[in-house]
Amino acid sequence: MDSMETSPNPRPEPIVRLAKTSEAEAVQQCVWEAFTPYIERIGKPPAPMLADFPAIIAAGQVWVVEIDNQVVGVLVQYKTQDGFYIDTVAAIPAFQGKGVGRALLVFAEDEARRRGYGSVYLCTNVKMTENQVLYPKIGYVEYERKFDQGYDRIFYRKQLD
Repeated sequence: MDSMETSPNPRPEPIVRLAKTSEAEAVQQCVWEAFTPYIERIGKPPAPMLADFPAIIAAGQVWVVEIDNQVVGVLVQYKTQDGFYIDTVAAIPAFQGKGVGRALLVFAEDEARRRGYGSVYLCTNVKMTENQVLYPKIGYVEYERKFDQGYDRIFYRKQLD
C-alpha cells in the first residue's frame, strides 16, 4: 500500500444523537461496561450504574454515540438549579481512548451553549483518579468536594465561550 493512501476501512466518525426508548438496555449495558472497573475501588457500584435508564431516556436526558449501528457511548445531561449538569459520560472499554468521551463532552458543551448556559458542571468520585487528571486538562475547574447522595464527590465547572 502506498504511504499516501488511506486505510480502506477508516474508523467511522462517532454520531451523537438522542437515545431511543428501545435502546434502554444498550444504554445500561454501555454504562455497566464503562463503570464496572470502579466497583472494587469505590466499594459499591458507581451512581450511573443505578440509573433508571428507561425513565431518563423518556425524559429526553440521554444521548448516545453510535458507531456502525452500535451504542458505544452514553451521555446523561440536564438542567438543575445549579446550571447545566453533565451527569454521566461513558464509553464501552473497546472505545475508550478513541474520542467517544471527548465527542460526548463537546456535544454536552455545545448543547449547554445552545440552551443559553455560560458554563457546564459535572462531578466525579474521589476514587476515579483518572478523571481528576483529565477534567482540568480540558478546562474544568474544581470548585467543591462533598459527600453527596452516598458518594464522595469532586465537582468541576467549565466556563463556555
